[in-house]
Amino acid sequence: MFQNLKLGVKLNLILLSVFLIIVLINGLLLSNILQENAEQEVKEKALVLIETMTSVREYTSKQVNQGTIQKLSPDLEIDGQFIKTSVPGYSAREVFSNLQNREQYSDFFYKEATLNPTYIRDKADKFETEIVEKFRSQPDLQEQVGFRKISAGDLFYIARPLQIKSESCLVCHSTPDRAPASQIKTYGDTGGFGWELNEIIGAQMISVPASKVFAEARRLQLLVIGILAAGFIVAAIILNLFLKFSIITPLTQMSKWSRDVSTGALDSDFEHKPNDEIGVLAASVNRLKVSLEMAMNMLKQNPENS
Repeated sequence: MFQNLKLGVKLNLILLSVFLIIVLINGLLLSNILQENAEQEVKEKALVLIETMTSVREYTSKQVNQGTIQKLSPDLEIDGQFIKTSVPGYSAREVFSNLQNREQYSDFFYKEATLNPTYIRDKADKFETEIVEKFRSQPDLQEQVGFRKISAGDLFYIARPLQIKSESCLVCHSTPDRAPASQIKTYGDTGGFGWELNEIIGAQMISVPASKVFAEARRLQLLVIGILAAGFIVAAIILNLFLKFSIITPLTQMSKWSRDVSTGALDSDFEHKPNDEIGVLAASVNRLKVSLEMAMNMLKQNPENS
């Protein structure tokens, strides 16, 4: 059946087959590359967020806490009230909450997963505890990235160790008797104590639904396929035009000319200026016409031999 198709149809079928093979190869080979690229894009955005939260913590610890509040009240209380804004973790969460109001960050989540937190909301779950323990056992490990499964679906996360680097943190987290009375009244005296300087007590974690990563990978894959499709269409148009004007049209004209010659119209030659394969064929059929014309003339001159 394929042999009976016209050249243009054959060419387009071959081009379509090549395109489908390329798309298949793209699906098999590029899917992982595109997903890694999507992960990297999400990771870069998450890194910006986690660096921002780290900067907020450092600013709160050095400027708000040490620079201002402790000068006014060394026990972090003013008029008997615990000053939440002096706590780096509180400031970081509040800033991140504001960032979540922006569309580009609405899918991201921030948590300071802590083994022994002051506020139960920050308590590390089993998965987070394993990450924190890994940071504690490997002090040189500064970052961990991956996926985790939860009931609502997979999450893509990036985690960094949360380390006590300032002695001002120990005002609230060394022993209950050193902590502000209003802190004890608000959070109790059982959690968030016994911390030590330079100790890794938790992990800063930024997470985003894995579907966002996969959606980005699919977007990139569709973009690649779209570019390939556009290139295929352009190539198909160019090749079809080339086939039409360089091959099909000359062959069609040659076929018509040959029919005319076969009926006795020997007064013209087939003209094809380009010196390509069609030109060689045209020269051959013109010689064939000359030979045919000579043979017919010889028959006319010697009718007894016919």
